[in-house]
Amino acid sequence: MQSPFPFSAIVGQDEMKHALLLAAIEPALGGVLVFGDRGTGKSTAVRALANLLPKIETRKGCSYNCVPAHPSSECTICNSSPKPAKVKVTAPIVDLPLGATEDSVCGALDLEKALLKGERSFAPGLLAKAHRGFLYIDEVNLLEDHLVDLLLDVAASGTNVVEREGLSVRHPAKFIMVGSGNPEEGELRPQLLDRFGLSVDVSSPKDVKTRVEVVKRREAYEASTGSFCADWAAMDQKLQRRVLAARKLIPDMETPDSVFAFCAELCLRLGIDGLRGELTLIRAARAHAAFEKRSTVTLKDAVSVAPMALCHRLRRDPLDEAGSTARVSRALGEVSQMTVGNA
Repeated sequence: MQSPFPFSAIVGQDEMKHALLLAAIEPALGGVLVFGDRGTGKSTAVRALANLLPKIETRKGCSYNCVPAHPSSECTICNSSPKPAKVKVTAPIVDLPLGATEDSVCGALDLEKALLKGERSFAPGLLAKAHRGFLYIDEVNLLEDHLVDLLLDVAASGTNVVEREGLSVRHPAKFIMVGSGNPEEGELRPQLLDRFGLSVDVSSPKDVKTRVEVVKRREAYEASTGSFCADWAAMDQKLQRRVLAARKLIPDMETPDSVFAFCAELCLRLGIDGLRGELTLIRAARAHAAFEKRSTVTLKDAVSVAPMALCHRLRRDPLDEAGSTARVSRALGEVSQMTVGNA
């Protein structure tokens, strides 16, 4: 199996890479939505990110990626006696294809065992395989409505529930959801759009030098994958250590009341519905501060992540022709001035 393209070797697309790193540092963010042209490195970055995360511990042959100390009640492997050996594996990255059926996503009756052995057994689906890893949805804006509803339920609860065909199954399904798509091919349902913690837009490089470097690195990777990955291994390992250190800082991160007030005022100024905007903005600011090796969140942290945390949550304003990024930037300026004036 070919090694994924090194994360550190991806040219440009800094906002997308930063958003993915923040989601890896703080899984509670709710994942990342990436909109942009084809061929801009979206899927490459997601697959490369898995190598920056610590390997997860499970048992050999486990289909649910169970935590050995707390196995799913449905897992025959982890609940067998004697138990298989513990193994460490790379955090899974599971693709959810456009043509996926509900059975393939959430799991269904194992027909082979039912027909050959007369046993009623559950065959886990993509959600079980994505547990403790990533669920990558390409062309997420073209996803069928019934799958969108299913994902909303599982993303909110962290548990996949299957009750049909005489089965009643419940197993953990906690994953970082990453979606990508081309906005020209259709809009994303607001309910699912709001579930993504961060959203970024990507585009093809506009200058010759950057485009040449992208092509040269891809050519080098295809020509000699092992050698290319080895050349970038030190950079990836350095980034991995930084992500792991940031993860350890998150639980003890201090967030001053002034930051909470700033985030609330900003969301009010932008007319964002609900409180998910504030929650995501605070969590993203914490992850950003931790990535910068600090234990206290500042207003600058909140400002730096505000566009990716809030742009996709804005309601359309027919009287305001400015884009979402411009509206957030304008509100940031207004709230910052007010904060300084009240200081």
